Amino acid sequence: MQKNKHVKITAYSDADWAGSSDRRSTTGYCTFVGGNLVTWRSKKQPVVARSSAEAEYRAMASTTSEVIWLKQLMHDIGVPCDYPIPMFCDNQAARHIANNPVFRERTKHIEIDCHFI
Repeated sequence: MQKNKHVKITAYSDADWAGSSDRRSTTGYCTFVGGNLVTWRSKKQPVVARSSAEAEYRAMASTTSEVIWLKQLMHDIGVPCDYPIPMFCDNQAARHIANNPVFRERTKHIEIDCHFI
């Protein structure tokens, strides 16, 4: 851990689409506070994703949950976090769905619980 002049939260999200023998995808994310890694996770997704965009979108949903928890933790210990928290994802389709969650035929199979991003 290095001492920095800021406590900015940043998150990174990724998924390995259908990478295991049972064709389930793996979610992975990590979060940084002040440039220091504070949380990370890698876990199989509970469902088989139909596309890499869906797998990445589900990974973004898990990352969003972690960021919300981390932001609340920072608030509870008296560190203000009143700025947008950047989350990075390398899948353009998943980013497009997150930026424009309009109900479409192609994305209706993604469960409602993911649409809180």
